[in-house]
Amino acid sequence: MDEKVVEVAALAGLPAAAATVWDFAKDENILLFEGEMAAGKTTLIKELCRLAGVAEPVSSPSYALVNEYESNRGEVIYHFDFYRINDQREALDIGATEYFYSGNKCLIEWPSQVRDLLPEHYVTVTIDKGVGEARTITLKKN
Repeated sequence: MDEKVVEVAALAGLPAAAATVWDFAKDENILLFEGEMAAGKTTLIKELCRLAGVAEPVSSPSYALVNEYESNRGEVIYHFDFYRINDQREALDIGATEYFYSGNKCLIEWPSQVRDLLPEHYVTVTIDKGVGEARTITLKKN
């Protein structure tokens, strides 16, 4: 299993960290974002989408469960937030597995809520809070 650790001292380091995430993920389409509440999962996803060429506003799909973005190259990126679901069937009801196997990038917050539905291969992005804006981002390929 490949692993990489990225230290971010402040928000100013987020663009470089996001570039490292994209580089590490390479051809993997499924990225799982782990971390406690307010660790910066959505903030990192916003930066990843910006780097991918998404011009529209990126926000957490807390109530919609999934947001769809399109890059300036026509690539589709799906952003999921499963924090509020009570049962994996809710994810199935929105067609989560079809999204996961679509061949498009899927950025998934709170993946533990849908663990049984996830594809076999993915990248886990774990964000640990440090002091102030400092974050440690651990990347693992599974």
